[in-house]
Amino acid sequence: MTSPLTGSASGDLNVNYNGTKKEMFGLAFKTGMLTIVTFGIYRFWQKTRLRRYIWSRANVGGDTFEYTGTGLEKLLGFLVAIVFLAVYLGIIQMVLFFFGMNIMVDPENASPAQVIGQILAIYISFFAVLPFLLFAVYRARRYKLARTRWRGIRFAMEKGAWGYVWRAIGHGLLTLVTLGIMLPRRTYYLEKYMTDRSHFGSAKFEQTGEWKKLYPAMKHIAIGLVILVGAVAAGVSGSGALAGILGFVGYVWLIIGSIYYSVHSFKYLTNNKTLEDVRFNADPSTGTVISKAILGAIIITAIMAAAALIFGLVMGLFGAFAQEGGSPVILIFIGLVGYLTLLVLAQALSLVFITQPILAHYIDTLTVLNPDGLNMIHQREADSNLDADGFADALDIGGAI
Repeated sequence: MTSPLTGSASGDLNVNYNGTKKEMFGLAFKTGMLTIVTFGIYRFWQKTRLRRYIWSRANVGGDTFEYTGTGLEKLLGFLVAIVFLAVYLGIIQMVLFFFGMNIMVDPENASPAQVIGQILAIYISFFAVLPFLLFAVYRARRYKLARTRWRGIRFAMEKGAWGYVWRAIGHGLLTLVTLGIMLPRRTYYLEKYMTDRSHFGSAKFEQTGEWKKLYPAMKHIAIGLVILVGAVAAGVSGSGALAGILGFVGYVWLIIGSIYYSVHSFKYLTNNKTLEDVRFNADPSTGTVISKAILGAIIITAIMAAAALIFGLVMGLFGAFAQEGGSPVILIFIGLVGYLTLLVLAQALSLVFITQPILAHYIDTLTVLNPDGLNMIHQREADSNLDADGFADALDIGGAI
């Protein structure tokens, strides 16, 4: 039987992450190579093993999380989603072809009407798939919660994927027609929709707060946009050099502003989540997130450059061997293996030097307030009818994790 939780001297419970670079790299590289050898089939087991590792290295008060999903679940969910999407998109393309619109058009030999039809076909196909992209976002989160346990108690999420889809489309259109002004409303209400349907055992999460409180998180996005407008104005007035400088500064500022918004909206939303009487305090730093991303990118670039140099030297040696009468098949094989190995190496390094450090920062700056309330929570029935990230995998949502 699990012992009751007790907080620190301040009454709070710290959350921390203790994953290591060595363990993450070994797991990511090994499973990445297995994915290559199995022609991509092992990727479902790769994601499962990565999640199990990450979940097991995050703990609250000494109790770690457990991920119970399986690679087979993800593979079967993916196959079901692929069959559905293939039939669905096939029907869409048949309808488009019936109305004279075709995505496969040669721009050089096509008439203006065919080019317009191609553009329309591309946009129609995208908007036809968009609901399922949003559907996948909700179902993927629901599946991960249902397969997560802490102290033996399951997390869960209620059904409601299509409700999320229509809300996401509506808020997205509102954000678009207001030129981004309503972005905080979209961020808040979509997160609230998912949070209010999430549970931990017998307790239910609730998203409190106000969407207007997210506007301060947009300040750097606004500054970046103002600078870009200034760049356009400078270009119109004939000052090309100034326009170039302002354009570069505005673009960089906009990227930083987007990261700032992501960090601070996460902080506000987390600080205004409740689990019955339990509350949370998140304090991630935008500067830390950016610095870890930049440092990681520098390290990855250096390692990949060295690996590419070694690969080039090896290819040069085998190339010389092939010119002296050796089989060119060996050269092709070595080149293919080397190229795929470099891809796996890049993915593993990205997880080690960018994804894991940033994730660890978010986790390490999280605190559980009034943790005694967790002792009152008991188990709930398992959720059914989960598609194991099928649409998320089919549409490549969620990356490696």
